[in-house]
Amino acid sequence: MTVCNERTEIRKGDPRYPESLLDLPDAPNILYVRGDPTALQAPAIAIIGARDATPYGLAIAETMATVAAQAGIAVVSGGARGVDCAAGCACLKAGGTHIAVLGGGADVIYPRSSEPMLERTLETGGAVISIQPWGAQPRPYTFPRRNRVIAALSRAVCVTEAGLPSGTFSTADAAFEIGREVLAVPGSILSPNSRGSNHLIANGACCIADEESLEVAISRIFGVLRYVRQDPAARRSADPQEQTLMAALTASPLRSDDIASLLELDPISCLAYLSSLEVDGKIERLVDGRFSPTVHALHEPSSIMHNVRNG
Repeated sequence: MTVCNERTEIRKGDPRYPESLLDLPDAPNILYVRGDPTALQAPAIAIIGARDATPYGLAIAETMATVAAQAGIAVVSGGARGVDCAAGCACLKAGGTHIAVLGGGADVIYPRSSEPMLERTLETGGAVISIQPWGAQPRPYTFPRRNRVIAALSRAVCVTEAGLPSGTFSTADAAFEIGREVLAVPGSILSPNSRGSNHLIANGACCIADEESLEVAISRIFGVLRYVRQDPAARRSADPQEQTLMAALTASPLRSDDIASLLELDPISCLAYLSSLEVDGKIERLVDGRFSPTVHALHEPSSIMHNVRNG
């Protein structure tokens, strides 16, 4: 499919200018758009979170973007690495519309790792936009205004994983300011990566505890239903030891000595067991030496997004 590289400048007063942006007291005068400008008129949800996301945060972003796309809701992201890229890719994989709002010019790919996702966005009728002129390089001061545009384009903003402090909060703050609903996914109270998300929930954000609660929120906010359901027969059974370990790692990544104690294994047997799970793609070792479920494992129907309410 041919990439739509058409460049469009949309000014205030143009019928293609998204009315939702006028909710901002400092609404941008010009939008610089690559792709299909009509994508900006679609009902949309922003999915945001940490750039240095954990496998948990990435899996949640992918799940949320998939649910939104299957409900016919466009997904807005910042086009950055981490949660932004995970959400954009999952939306596109599910056949949805993706809108990326960049911190630099809409024709300046940053970071380079996002280029395939942004190109696919243009191929599938989405849009890559900016409030910065063509060719402008991203600068630290451009991202807060970019984040306000992300919030305004969306009827709801969903935070998948965020530390405290976090740049994600400028988007959430803008959403609260202009009356958008903020959704947040809880995480372990022991995980620094979830401290910001938990803080938002404690201060009024709608708690998204599983896929069903996300579907309910989308139905309430957008008035649509998601029609694609996972087949319960596809659920994969795991042995009790693996179930115990995966439940513990989903709650919070653990070190090998903690896992040995949990499973009542000697250190050598524990390391051998962990190695087998790594080879099977079920767990991975984080940079600090702790073990976490992989993104693939977290997408299994028996994972936390399906069973949070059942403990």
